[in-house]
Amino acid sequence: MKPAHRVDIYTYRNEDFQPVVETTGWLVALMNWSPRFDLSAPRQMEAHPHTDEVFVLQHGKSVLFALTEQGLDVFDMVPGVVYNVTRGTFHNVIGTRDAQWLIVESSDDPTHPTQYQPLNANQCIDLESRYPDWLKEIGKPSKP
Repeated sequence: MKPAHRVDIYTYRNEDFQPVVETTGWLVALMNWSPRFDLSAPRQMEAHPHTDEVFVLQHGKSVLFALTEQGLDVFDMVPGVVYNVTRGTFHNVIGTRDAQWLIVESSDDPTHPTQYQPLNANQCIDLESRYPDWLKEIGKPSKP
């Protein structure tokens, strides 16, 4: 029987990562701010050995950072711009509490789970030195 033609609509308002469409070969998810994306969170990166991962900042402010052959790359994300993190590249994001990202990645290979790696002390210093102004302001202590 032929499937019905339709349009499915998805939203997600809770914290963190939620797949919303998974079909043959690919997955689309919405990812909202959660404590792991906060400025004060320990800096950990992740990599997907067998899939690229696409990030599109929907709203809010965010920094995407990735470990490449040249060292740590830091991107002040622009809403609506597509950022493709290639397979095997360690990466992560920091965002404001109103941040939401659209994520697209392969869904084909559940046998190769996400890999995790903490930033070392020098990488943390490098990352912090390249924060955009809006992120530096968030990190300043409150005045009494």
